Amino acid sequence: MARRVQDVMSKRVVTVRSDAAVSAAVERMQRFGFSALPVVNARHRLVGVVSLLDVLRHRETGGTDADPVDDVMNPDVLAMPPTASPSVVAQRMRSHGELRVMPIVERGTLVGVVTRSDLLRQWKPEGRFGALVRRVTGRDDAADEVLVGLARPGRERPAAVATTAVREVMTRDPVTVLPTEPVEVAVELLLARRFTALPVVDADARLMGVVSEADLLGDRLAGRAGRTVSAVMTRTPVTLPVDATVGEAVALVAERGLRMVPVVDGGVLVGVLSRGDLV
Repeated sequence: MARRVQDVMSKRVVTVRSDAAVSAAVERMQRFGFSALPVVNARHRLVGVVSLLDVLRHRETGGTDADPVDDVMNPDVLAMPPTASPSVVAQRMRSHGELRVMPIVERGTLVGVVTRSDLLRQWKPEGRFGALVRRVTGRDDAADEVLVGLARPGRERPAAVATTAVREVMTRDPVTVLPTEPVEVAVELLLARRFTALPVVDADARLMGVVSEADLLGDRLAGRAGRTVSAVMTRTPVTLPVDATVGEAVALVAERGLRMVPVVDGGVLVGVLSRGDLV
């Protein structure tokens, strides 16, 4: 029997009320490591989606975190029924550039969500690629299942202001992948670490490109096998120099809708900056 999206969706959904403060949405996204949340009303009916990008753009235009989520969210929500095909959902998500979370709605009520990670997981490779990534990450699938939905480990950060250098808030020693690696390795790394994209570097740590969930999901939908990361990666990613400021980074992310920006020093990757780092 053909699979339906209800077979792969997450049924325990973290949401935020439309009348809650923006600060509540930010706290939940940071606590659970999410980039977006469905927004519901008092009757648990879906009324919008709010993302970290929405929050950054709201702040850039003078808004505050005390404002209601209703002022920040995107009310034009694309949703799908639980009987939809995962392939159809994947195609819809790929056709909407910034969409990473697809709400699943039945008779107007939110019953689950599907992320790009959920869709990649149904094509998750087994065998030698899984063993290879377990050696790279030092983690196994059992540990990954336990970590799903839990807070990511925090780290001490300075109070970031517009003039703070990005090197002070960026994630150092990021997880990377080589362009010659099979795409299955990139899939496994994204799923194991719950990232949305990975920098692609050569043996000297020079940035060659970026490979994202969308890149890999498109490769899966096309039914291609035996491909390397270099065949699907974005070869000219937007980057930040290591001496850029947080203010410049926020403006770039808000304008371009980026989820992760590689930070480079003379073409060499020295870190990555995510929306979560900036928020």
